[in-house]
Amino acid sequence: MNFSEIRARFLAFFQKRGHAVIPSASLVTSDERGITNPTLFNSAGMQPLIPFLLGKPHPLGTRLVDVQKCLRTVDIDDIGDKTHATFFEMLGNWSLGDYFKDEAIRWSYEFLTSKSEVEGDKGLGLDPNRLYVTVFEGDSIAPRDQEAVGIWRKVFKEDKKNNVIGADTDTSKGQAGRIFYMPAKNNWWEAGDNGPCGPDSEMFYDVLNIFGGRPITKEEYLAADEARDVVEVWNDVFMQYEKRDGKIVGELKDKCIDTGAGLERLAMVMQGKDNIYETDLLNSIMALAGPMNSSEKSKQRIISDHMRSAVFLIADGVIPSNSFRGYVLRKLIRRAIFSIRDKTIKKEEIAAFVKIISDTYKDSYDNLEQSSENATEIINNEALQFGKTLKQGLREFEKIASASSESKKISGKDAFILFSTYGFPLEITRELAKERKIEVDERGFEAEFKKHQDLSRSGAEQKFKGGLADANDEMVVRYHTATHLLHQALHDVLGDGVGQKGSNITSERLRFDFSYPTKMTDEQKKKVEEIVNEKIAAALPVDKVVMNREEAEKTGARHFFGEKYGDQISIYFVGNNLNSAYSKEFCGGPHVTNTKDLAGPEGKWLFKIVKEEAVAQGIRRIKAVLSARD
Repeated sequence: MNFSEIRARFLAFFQKRGHAVIPSASLVTSDERGITNPTLFNSAGMQPLIPFLLGKPHPLGTRLVDVQKCLRTVDIDDIGDKTHATFFEMLGNWSLGDYFKDEAIRWSYEFLTSKSEVEGDKGLGLDPNRLYVTVFEGDSIAPRDQEAVGIWRKVFKEDKKNNVIGADTDTSKGQAGRIFYMPAKNNWWEAGDNGPCGPDSEMFYDVLNIFGGRPITKEEYLAADEARDVVEVWNDVFMQYEKRDGKIVGELKDKCIDTGAGLERLAMVMQGKDNIYETDLLNSIMALAGPMNSSEKSKQRIISDHMRSAVFLIADGVIPSNSFRGYVLRKLIRRAIFSIRDKTIKKEEIAAFVKIISDTYKDSYDNLEQSSENATEIINNEALQFGKTLKQGLREFEKIASASSESKKISGKDAFILFSTYGFPLEITRELAKERKIEVDERGFEAEFKKHQDLSRSGAEQKFKGGLADANDEMVVRYHTATHLLHQALHDVLGDGVGQKGSNITSERLRFDFSYPTKMTDEQKKKVEEIVNEKIAAALPVDKVVMNREEAEKTGARHFFGEKYGDQISIYFVGNNLNSAYSKEFCGGPHVTNTKDLAGPEGKWLFKIVKEEAVAQGIRRIKAVLSARD
């Protein structure tokens, strides 16, 4: 069964059971959810739905189903094994205060094992005797999940056709069975320090039928899980609690269900493979990354995985940089290149990767094809940039490694130099060091990285203030407001891939830096000018509100991601009110009181872009003035 059929059957199965099909959210998380310290990417299917899992009504009802694209790098060191990937798709069905454990468990089992040919009831037809289940064993936070165990025992017992044995056995006594109690690290789900959480029940499948369908002991299960001989194919999360700032604050008013099934792993099981890289999701990409000998198989997988992730990230508006989301993308591209045998890649080879990835997913994500040319350029530019420093970096690493031969440890400072000066992500330094049996002081590296971020933050605080040279100068204040209009106009014309990178304002001009992969066309610059001048001519009021950070983030006002603004936020907005405002940003001011002030004392000034240029890879700069009409 190909991956498209798995996806289609899943959506149809739950749609027939009253679930509305919703599209995948972007890989990039929204900063408007009102949640402290949001993650950089959606790393689980539930993340885009957190507001609704916390009680906000969803416009499509209380039963939802989707296929959510996800990106997770916390286990990047495991990429290259049988089952891990940084990019993956998660099939999920959701109950928002509707059904709970009984229906969730029964439908999970039914979809996995059903052999029905009736449309909407078609499942995957897996052998239930090769299915093993884990549940939460309980701890000081929450009790043992006896309810889930009872439901599982009934579900197995009621399946008369398959004669599933061992479901009633209490495996905690060391006997063989198929339901195992596991601690919170295995069977407790949460996404960060804030949001819904609770116990879960996971389903594992004996891919190669090594146990022949028999009940097994917990020790056998643990060994098989470690060896990836049994593979997790489904997870039912029972969202009963809410977490804030790392602490459980109580039970949710409406208990919810979050289920997840990794498409890559289901494809592996359905296609009789022992790893995800030989499935139809990745085998074509693997062919481009090879051929390689068996000892290089993990590198072939790293190349395939990281290139796929890079293409998806770029399609969702991320560009390489040395911080936040851009750093993750840069790390993935460079690690892929570093895994290539001669550590180089040609533009036509990059284009081939982009095309095969776009073709594989064209029926589900049309933005991949739309951004294919852009993705090829961005990856190629990053490859060229990395290539310039790679040889020097390898030489520098050899010097550092030789100097570290006695201590057998590379210092955090040296690791950071390799990163900041030579573009080596920590993972590359770690891999090189491992080959020479040398450790890397990763805590020291993180400390150096934090020091770097603190310095960057002090610069960002200047950006937050508008980069003003003199806040008492009338022209400086005018240019500050014009910068806000420019920022929004760039989003209108170029799309939401635009990200502010800095600004500098004097009484003579404004300067605005922003992320964008290509040079603006004359038509785009003209359109931006027209929009700004329209807003000036419209004589829109400029006002501000002050509110706490949580409420401020919910407004959708633009701000620097990840910056610490304090508890009270000033939001300057251009328009009659905050909700309908044309422009709204976190900002310390000052600003004019009406956009007509930007037209000068006699109303004859126009906003003009005098220069647009590149200042760094993927970073553009606009210089603009307010001056008399020609």
